[in-house]
Amino acid sequence: MLRLGGRGLLLGLAAAAAAVVAARLMGWWRPRAGFRLLIPEELARYRGGPGDPGLYLALLGRVYDVSSGRRHYEPGAHYSGFAGRDASRAFVTGDYSEAGLVDDVSDLPFSEMLTLQNWLSFYEKNYEFVGKVIGRFYGEDGLPTPELTQVEAKISKGLEAKTRALEEKHKFPPCNSEWSSARGSRFWCSPNRQTHKFMLLRSAPLSFCLQWRCEQRLDWRPQEAV
Repeated sequence: MLRLGGRGLLLGLAAAAAAVVAARLMGWWRPRAGFRLLIPEELARYRGGPGDPGLYLALLGRVYDVSSGRRHYEPGAHYSGFAGRDASRAFVTGDYSEAGLVDDVSDLPFSEMLTLQNWLSFYEKNYEFVGKVIGRFYGEDGLPTPELTQVEAKISKGLEAKTRALEEKHKFPPCNSEWSSARGSRFWCSPNRQTHKFMLLRSAPLSFCLQWRCEQRLDWRPQEAV
């Protein structure tokens, strides 16, 4: 009988989670029965002000009715800038200026695409999906544009990178550490792991950081590294 060890189980769960998220993304992008198609000018009417027909926001071209969270999005509220538009970029950058409240995410790295995916999960779970915005992410037929396909590909690659990072963390977990005024810093590994010191290049030239990592060695006896 085949058994899955701790590392295999961890990676298997990570891969399964990535597959579930990827499948969910595919489901989100596919057309749904009964949804509306809005042009940006129509969406702009849904800012939650007096006389407005409702309170909507869009994320990656998908429109949600956020009326139940009115206190967050109505005029004068902290996130009012998101109402009545697709401001996908600002979900990551935190730039709430008019220049930042835009839907262009083409230059965002994989890690920030995962942040957008997390926000998309949040709105899918907590608010009603009502339609799509015709423009950057969806065409007049309601189908994904090539740009949305690129976003989906970046999210998938981000999930793959996250899985690899989990594998690396399992292979080289951080060492145990403590500090005291008498002894200073002390680093040590859990049993059956050997201490290694890696030098990592930071973004700034000639700026380095030393980090401790542990590597599994079956022939090694626990010892301290100070």
